[in-house]
Amino acid sequence: MTSDRPWHITPLRAEHCLGLAECHIGCWREAYRGLVPDHVLDAFDVDRRAEQWERIRAATRAPDAVLVALADDAVVGFTGIRAIDEPAAVAERELNAMYVRAAWYGTGLAHDLMREVLDARRNTALWVFEENPRAQAFYRKYGFELDGARRTERFSPSIEVRMLRPADAAPAHQG
Repeated sequence: MTSDRPWHITPLRAEHCLGLAECHIGCWREAYRGLVPDHVLDAFDVDRRAEQWERIRAATRAPDAVLVALADDAVVGFTGIRAIDEPAAVAERELNAMYVRAAWYGTGLAHDLMREVLDARRNTALWVFEENPRAQAFYRKYGFELDGARRTERFSPSIEVRMLRPADAAPAHQG
């Protein structure tokens, strides 16, 4: 992080879990309205999600597996990565969360989160909604490409597609 940024990025701590839950639900509602049925988006519960984030935080061995972006004390974005330890895995790691509140789009916050979470030495996979070309274009800036794999998203009937980033992908430059 540079000093001219109005945010800083830090590993998830217990005191961030409620704010992270609020951010997570807000991001889903901002980004996925029209892709995920309204009743699913409207049913998310902040307290329940905060408890889930606390369980994830407590169980995670890697301290930087979930990073939060804070503006003052408010969580305004976050990212999560996990190691994939499966014999037939297509990548060593999976980017399983990358969210920024809509008010922060275009500020460079998402770029800073991606720069913190990506490791040029490791192959990385992610799943993204098939009907979300904006997100797919964003991930392409960081060397991710569609690999042809598809699945049904677990909360809705929406289709997700997998994108892969090889270990030697060139780092993106903020533009």
